Amino acid sequence: MTAEQTATPDDLRYTEAHEWVRVLDGNRVRVGVTDHAQEQLGDVVFVQLPAVGDSFAQGDALGEVESTKSVSDIYAPLAGEVVAVNQALEDSPELINSAAYGDGWIVELELGEGAADAVAELLDAAAYRQLVEGA
Repeated sequence: MTAEQTATPDDLRYTEAHEWVRVLDGNRVRVGVTDHAQEQLGDVVFVQLPAVGDSFAQGDALGEVESTKSVSDIYAPLAGEVVAVNQALEDSPELINSAAYGDGWIVELELGEGAADAVAELLDAAAYRQLVEGA
C-alpha cells in the first residue's frame, strides 16, 4: 500500500459515512467515496449514479456502489441538486478503487443557501483520520 493510497487529503471535508467533499466554485461541490471506503468495499464492479437535476437532502441515498463483496449506498453529504455525474464510472467503475480522490469522483452538487456553513460542519481530515483509526 502506498502513502498516496492511505492519505486523507487535508483540503477535503468528510462524512462519518465515508464520503468526501471538495469545494469547487461558488456553491458547487464534488463528492466521492474515501479511500478507506473503497478499501472496505473491495473491487468496485458497478456504480449506480443519480440523474442530473435530481435533488437530495443531506443524508439521502443518492446512488449505490456494487463491489465483489457487497452493495453500499452513497449518501448525499450535503443537501443539493446534482449538476454533474461522473459518466466515466459507467464504463470504468474501478476508478473508485484506483483514484478515489481523483477520477473516481461520483457527483457534483449545487448547494443552496448556507452552503459554506454546511461544508464547515463536515469532518476535517484530522477528525476523519481519527474516526477511521478508531474503528
